[in-house]
Amino acid sequence: MSDLKKEELMSAEINIEYHCKSLSDFQLKRIMRAMAYRYSPPVTAYLSDVFISSECAVGIVFGHTEPGQFEQRADGHILQTSRIDHLKKVGRYWVITTEKGRFVLTSFKRGLGRASLRALIAEMIQTT
Repeated sequence: MSDLKKEELMSAEINIEYHCKSLSDFQLKRIMRAMAYRYSPPVTAYLSDVFISSECAVGIVFGHTEPGQFEQRADGHILQTSRIDHLKKVGRYWVITTEKGRFVLTSFKRGLGRASLRALIAEMIQTT
């Protein structure tokens, strides 16, 4: 490979964009309260501002045990879980289990979140 081609490859710029959102004081308080509870088995992460779409939870992630090589699951990033296999109310919070882990739903997206959760519960009841 010529020196010119090597130089071109080395100077190539790669831009990686992550979508993230700052958490409100209300969301942070809910997350802190949820983190104070001892879950068994342990949880993978906490999700805030959640809504359900296509049997997956979508929300702002916090406290993920594996933030990822490029921190794509770091605090404040938007995360979509894999398909929800199990849903259970534990204390004040809903805990979901997916193929990739267990997530505590600390708050719901205004106007959409709780309604989408109720729709998921109704769908899960019909299939059992």
